[in-house]
Amino acid sequence: MKVRQVKLREIHKSANNTGRPSFCSVVWDQQGFHSVTASSSDPSIAVHNALIASCPPKLLRNHRDGVTAIAMSPNATCLASGSIDHSVKLYKFPGGDFETNITRFTLPIRALAFNKSGTLLAAAGDDDGIKLINTVDGTISKVLKAHKGPVTGLGFDPQSEYMASIDSTGTVIYWELQSGSTLHTLKGVAPNSGLDLSVMNVLSWSPDGRMLAVPGVRNDVVVYDKDTAEKLFSLRGEHTQPICALAWSPNGKYLATSGLDKQVLIWDVDRKQDIGRHKFDERITCLAWKPIDNVLAVIDCMGRYGVWEAVIPSSMKSPTEDVPNQSNNGLLLFDEDEEEGQEISTSGSLSDLGEDSHEESKPPSRKRLSKQSDYLKDLGEDDIDDFGLSPKVESHKKARRNHSESTDNGNEGLRSKLSSSRPKMQEAFQPGATPVQPGKRRFLCYNMLGAITTIEYDGYSHIEIDFHDTSRGPRVPSMSDHFGFTMASLNENGSVFANPCKGEKNMSTLMYRPFSSWANNSEWSMRLEGEEVKVVALGTTWVAAITNLNLLRIFTIGGLQRHVLSLDGPVVTASGFKDELAIVTHASDCLPSNEQVLEFRVLNINNSSQPLRGRLPLSPGSNLTWFGFSEEGKLSSYDSKGVLRVFTSEYGGSWLPLFSSSKEKKSDENYWVVGLNARQLFCIVCKSPDLYPQVLPKPVLTLLNFSIPLASSDLGAEALENAFILNDMHLLQIQRQIEEMDAAGLDTSSLDDEAFKIETAQDQCILRLIGSCCHGDKLVRATELVKHLSLEKSVRGAIKIVTSLKLPNLAERFNSILEERLLNDSKERLQTTVPNSNCNTSSSTEKIKLSGNDIPLPAPKLSAPTFLKKAKTQEGNVGIEKTQEKHTPMVDDVEKPKKTEAETAAATEVNNMKVGETPKAQQSHRPSNPFLKRSNCQDIEKKEVDQVKPHRPSNPFLKKSVK
Repeated sequence: MKVRQVKLREIHKSANNTGRPSFCSVVWDQQGFHSVTASSSDPSIAVHNALIASCPPKLLRNHRDGVTAIAMSPNATCLASGSIDHSVKLYKFPGGDFETNITRFTLPIRALAFNKSGTLLAAAGDDDGIKLINTVDGTISKVLKAHKGPVTGLGFDPQSEYMASIDSTGTVIYWELQSGSTLHTLKGVAPNSGLDLSVMNVLSWSPDGRMLAVPGVRNDVVVYDKDTAEKLFSLRGEHTQPICALAWSPNGKYLATSGLDKQVLIWDVDRKQDIGRHKFDERITCLAWKPIDNVLAVIDCMGRYGVWEAVIPSSMKSPTEDVPNQSNNGLLLFDEDEEEGQEISTSGSLSDLGEDSHEESKPPSRKRLSKQSDYLKDLGEDDIDDFGLSPKVESHKKARRNHSESTDNGNEGLRSKLSSSRPKMQEAFQPGATPVQPGKRRFLCYNMLGAITTIEYDGYSHIEIDFHDTSRGPRVPSMSDHFGFTMASLNENGSVFANPCKGEKNMSTLMYRPFSSWANNSEWSMRLEGEEVKVVALGTTWVAAITNLNLLRIFTIGGLQRHVLSLDGPVVTASGFKDELAIVTHASDCLPSNEQVLEFRVLNINNSSQPLRGRLPLSPGSNLTWFGFSEEGKLSSYDSKGVLRVFTSEYGGSWLPLFSSSKEKKSDENYWVVGLNARQLFCIVCKSPDLYPQVLPKPVLTLLNFSIPLASSDLGAEALENAFILNDMHLLQIQRQIEEMDAAGLDTSSLDDEAFKIETAQDQCILRLIGSCCHGDKLVRATELVKHLSLEKSVRGAIKIVTSLKLPNLAERFNSILEERLLNDSKERLQTTVPNSNCNTSSSTEKIKLSGNDIPLPAPKLSAPTFLKKAKTQEGNVGIEKTQEKHTPMVDDVEKPKKTEAETAAATEVNNMKVGETPKAQQSHRPSNPFLKRSNCQDIEKKEVDQVKPHRPSNPFLKKSVK
């Protein structure tokens, strides 16, 4: 067996230079761009750039003592660390900015783990309990207690149904997350690590969630079943001492183990034998496979870190090939039977199935494939009938009989039957509210800010208002409700309540309650006789109530009745955001296909205007279940089929489907939407048949990434195409924000930086798509993609990619595209220098230029601040080279068989997306912006040197996306 050499370099040193062994950790981010290391003898955390090996690691120094545990959220946006100083901290990633101290223990921390969605963080250590912490609001969801010793290892299964934990005495416990109870306890199955804190028992779930790997007591690895906790098999080979670290490959085919004998073995799990081995100078305490490559990161007990490349021989299956798709949430039994049942039902009339038929049918049980035969044997006739095959056929025959009998009836009976079977229009609902549950507390409002809950007692109700972030909102005392409020809305300034009609006068009450005011008794209420409030909404300076008389009543927050408007149809729901009020109403009766016909309109209350109005799209046969604004103010809707749509001004105003729950959720789950931001959907997962969450126990928010319903790509790159569309949409939104702020004379530097980051991320995505196209022989598509690159260095990076893949014709096309853009840019710069030659004619020239189509829009200025910063830092080193490079033919650069050291460094910089520096030659000839108001030529020259914000002619690659 060939022994591979792995070089380790010292990253973490002992705080007191004792030279004692310590427990060190390493993790990767989701894309493999960064790795993070830590040591129990060093209070700092090191973030390594995997793309630039020579780049020194970034150190995070927030702990006061050694870091004993680190964990990365699945979406790689949050890093958690635990320490001997008893604290657990959260950081933004990859920036490394400290975010919060999410919890503290009374003893040192030993283990951390995120669940699949990143909304739960499990933390444990020398204390006797495991804390499950809600990362959204920092609250402790549960505390699990059953271990008799320090907990040293934690792991959520990929479906986040179970959690496994292991302690220093070798006991493994399976936990059921929903109830927090123990399912299985395996005592003494792992070695007893004793008091040696540099050796900790660990465990790891397989990527498909079927198996749990645990170090055995015979210098082996024992693999247990997920559902039964039974031993499946063990891996025993060349280890002469107990195993102290293990890690599954991304596809679950291989397992890496490290032992106290200073060896690392690579196992083929299917063949149950080791296929690779490496001997180190010191004990390896942690292993981590790179998610996207055949690479294994290792760190030893002395804080030395290294990367083992080409772990699996090229003749064998790659560890990143056929990676399980965790969004499937496990395997479903009887999928084929369900599809057959659906085919049978579609052959008959849809009206044959009553509304209650779906509620009466039982959801399919989730079982392992290895147990299908046993499960089928246990099924009786009643169980088979539960799947609804026979009843559907029977009901179809019965319906035909009833139809033949009804033909003998008169016209009056026929009309009554048709009227009773007519689809009903959707009732009005309050976003974020749950139905009345006798004797239980329910939500009047639940949004991204907080929640309003109520419970009914004898003759009155008790209302409480809680904020998710207690530092963001004030502490609001609870109140007694004698009106019987059934709907509410909440924002930063106050809350509004309303109830249905009550009493002899058939009267509805509307009440507004501010959280703070300079005046006493600022709370107010209005009574509507013979009129019932259906929906309420709140804005910055207004309160809105929509009634059963199709009236929109608008009040100021002081209680002044400001407007009363008539709506075109019955209200369905409404939502407020700052100055805007969005309303959904019925445009007409339901269609014969049982589809709702809804219309939306957006009103600007302060301007008394209506910016938007149109039809609200829904999935066929669905109802609207949530409606509101994103955190950025984008109008959004979610229907009962699980499709999230966001309104965009593209194509004259359209709704984009950004998420579909059919690809994400399990068959026994329902998503209850809370809100969304630019990247993720916030919801609460409810187990079927529940459609709404309960107030107690406190629900846990789940974050779901947007996933556009794309067609299956012939390249298998749906994830990259999804990211490409989302980045483009996000960038367009920021560009418009910059234009609006620039027109108002506001500072846009923060948005400029954010836009540049998105440009960089988009170019990374495009380069990976180009690589996929080249491997899939889709060269025309690759040429189309290169035209979407925003930055010059990204185009040069694409040229180097296709050159390395030996595609000279494609490289020549890419060079032509680059030369054409640079030529057009130079022409535009020459044109923009004409107004600067004569200040007296600048205003007239300015008007002429503004009317032309060849003048770039303000969008290319997005990256200017970042370009300038990077250009200044490298001006002295590369300025001369870049000036000369401007006059060098680009084809020659690609076809050079040998590269200088400078060119190699530039190629590395391009591939790592460290883009953004403007060539010095271009900086020296940067023209002033002819569109700014100015009084004399001196002001123009000053702005030409100091102000890069208005125009960035050095980046010609955004023009096609803007025009």
